Amino acid sequence: MTKEMEFFTFLMEQYAHYKNTTADKILRQLDELKLTDYVFNMYEMYHSEALENAFVDIDKLIKSKKK
Repeated sequence: MTKEMEFFTFLMEQYAHYKNTTADKILRQLDELKLTDYVFNMYEMYHSEALENAFVDIDKLIKSKKK
């Protein structure tokens, strides 16, 4: 497993915990909104910051796609 995939898995699990849901549901939502690749490709930024910053960013991305 690549370091990016390992971090993405960790991020999904932590974000799911933050949202009080499951990683499967989060991934399904990102897939439906076509955001999965974008979030995965944000590895360089997300892994170097506090996870809470990634959570805020993901929340904003999801909100902007739902409009």
